[in-house]
Amino acid sequence: MLSPRKMWQKTLSYFMLIIVSIIMVGPFLWLLATSLKSGSENIFAYPPQFIPENPTLANFGAVLEYFPFFTYLFNSTVVAILTVGANLLFCSLAAYPLARMEFRGKNIVFILIISTMMIPFQLLMIPIYILALNLGLQNTYLGLVLPHATTAFGIFLMRQAFLTIPYELDESARMDGANAFQIWWRILMPLVKPSMVTLAIFTFMMAWGDFLWPLIILNDQSMYTLPLGVQSLQGNFSSNWRYIAAGSIISVLPIIIVFAILQRYFIEGAMKGAVKG
Repeated sequence: MLSPRKMWQKTLSYFMLIIVSIIMVGPFLWLLATSLKSGSENIFAYPPQFIPENPTLANFGAVLEYFPFFTYLFNSTVVAILTVGANLLFCSLAAYPLARMEFRGKNIVFILIISTMMIPFQLLMIPIYILALNLGLQNTYLGLVLPHATTAFGIFLMRQAFLTIPYELDESARMDGANAFQIWWRILMPLVKPSMVTLAIFTFMMAWGDFLWPLIILNDQSMYTLPLGVQSLQGNFSSNWRYIAAGSIISVLPIIIVFAILQRYFIEGAMKGAVKG
């Protein structure tokens, strides 16, 4: 049986968790409630009404009718899949020699890579934009994907995952005639799947919700991703916040679905990546 002190600490912990959950989930619930309210309801009523009096899906239907949702959904899906695939490939390839090979300056290279995490993307936008224009990447999927094809965070996460694997596996594979690429692909990659899923989740969320770079590199509306589409929806329906809320809910659903499917790998992969430094 718990002592009164431990019972009080446990109660306080659960109370704080509930408060944080309400703060985190509250805006989404308000957005969902607004998207389900009919035109006769006052969405700015005080106190706020989280439960619609006459719930309706008409707002979603109107958004899909006037808003090329499936075009933007396709663009976002292509960009997210390509960005996730590029990060899994390039980050793991870059992390392999940093974790499993010995060469002069390895730690310096790793420190320099990690240091780039302190540089905000806003400082790099102009040179990257000029480079993309010179390469003819404006209004293309490659122009959207390449600036985020690899990240310092992804290299760090995969390196930490590789460090948790015993080196004896590499030695055994070399004795069997495997080269470095075969060790990376056939031995290490299957053993770091939780970390790969963790990286995939973070990368997908970043690519799916990216607004600033697509806003800069795109001027063709047929290439818009969902964040840009929702912004244009606000321009079209500036006085109808029900439509804006419905469009926002639609754009957020894929992230929720992906996280719900892959969440069982998330904590395991994140913990593996942080165990060894």
